[in-house]
Amino acid sequence: MVPQHVAMIMDGNGRWAKKRFLPRVAGHARGVKRVRDIVEFCTARNIHYLTLFAFSTENWKRPPDEVEHLMGLFVSALEGEVARLHANGVRLRVIGDLAPFSPRLQQLIATAEARTAGNDRLVLTVAANYGGQWDIKQAFSRWVNEHVGAGGVPSAVGPSDIDLAPYLSMAYAPNPDFVIRTGGEQRISNFLLWQSTYSELFFTDTLWPDFSPAEMAKALDWYAQRERRFGQTSQQLQAAAG
Repeated sequence: MVPQHVAMIMDGNGRWAKKRFLPRVAGHARGVKRVRDIVEFCTARNIHYLTLFAFSTENWKRPPDEVEHLMGLFVSALEGEVARLHANGVRLRVIGDLAPFSPRLQQLIATAEARTAGNDRLVLTVAANYGGQWDIKQAFSRWVNEHVGAGGVPSAVGPSDIDLAPYLSMAYAPNPDFVIRTGGEQRISNFLLWQSTYSELFFTDTLWPDFSPAEMAKALDWYAQRERRFGQTSQQLQAAAG
């Protein structure tokens, strides 16, 4: 059983660097190289969607020099990797509130998305300045703008009448089947809150720069053993399978 959509929280870059008496930024740089390996692995394994949590809405609280370096790495990655992604049939999409990013970074994102728009071998989504709460709020705002007139929300509208799914940042993709977090922490940290309702969650102590394709293969082996019931019983699933 291969997941159609894998989402990953890439944690542990700073600790990887600290263990080697290197500055934190060295860990982030090494982590970017690891992204290339995992993208190639997922493409080879016929995983159709890969979503990476690169920079959260909370990450602005980090030291300014680290944030500046992360923005520089993002620019470098877009300049250096898009041609490779395009050649390998990978479509790049970036979700999140991009307004705070520099004009140059915003333009690079737009150019990369346009260049790879026709590719369909793998959809690589990078979540940058993204938060699950932000995503739900902006989806509700878009729903209100489209459905509510000057008179406000009709009193007859209830929760079941509000479908936010088409307005979320990743409305173009199925919900993730599998969410992986590296680095030892066991939380989802405001990542894809709506979309990961029934995702299988896998936590590993391996730091992101050490999360090799072999580690990814082990995670997929674990996923393959899971029984995905979506609220049903095992007996119901067996009966449906015939």
